[in-house]
Amino acid sequence: MTFQLLNIVMEIAVFLFAISVHESAHAWMANRCGDPTARMLGRITLNPIKHIDPLGTVLLPLLAIISHLPVIGWAKPTPVDPRNFKHPVRDDILTSVAGPVSNFIVAAGAVLLMLAIGFVSTDGRLVVRAISDGYIVDTGSVLMPLTLLLYNLMVINVLLGVFNLIPLPPLDGSHVLRHLLPDDMRRAYDMAGTFGFILLFLLGGRVIAAVTNPIIGVFRSILQSV
Repeated sequence: MTFQLLNIVMEIAVFLFAISVHESAHAWMANRCGDPTARMLGRITLNPIKHIDPLGTVLLPLLAIISHLPVIGWAKPTPVDPRNFKHPVRDDILTSVAGPVSNFIVAAGAVLLMLAIGFVSTDGRLVVRAISDGYIVDTGSVLMPLTLLLYNLMVINVLLGVFNLIPLPPLDGSHVLRHLLPDDMRRAYDMAGTFGFILLFLLGGRVIAAVTNPIIGVFRSILQSV
């Protein structure tokens, strides 16, 4: 298997894991806040089959891979009934941000593991620095594919977390912003979901890159310091 093919396989596996973590976090937090809907449907699980959306989980990532773009997309939305929340506004916000926060936690964990690899040996340091610079170094060690997997884990989780924090309905960020709006504006804002998604597909790549590149850049600078 070539490194390019290995990287594609890893990107797909990491993407499926990232969306599973994201949706499980939504379901777990909703259950903690009093809504058992997602839990009863078996959505508190890392099994990606439970979270697959034909368009966002299959078609869009496939198009991204064919176009040599970063793997991005979404999972089947986690069902939430706000009527079950004990504190509707607070619990809706907590449930919404739980997904992106879980992705950032996974990304930070991947960075810590790569730092550990960098301190293990000279080969580990060489591999971590090379991959963070965008190069593949074949040292004949298991550290190379492991570090590549962790690097993909970091990048895709940052992308997914940032993507979902964009304040456009029905993305997670919209559930925070809508509660800050007056009632009339909130209704109009909620109805803007379709238009928002069209706008996101037209400008989303630039918007996401503008936000994610500095974050990934910080992580890369940390990795290059080993």
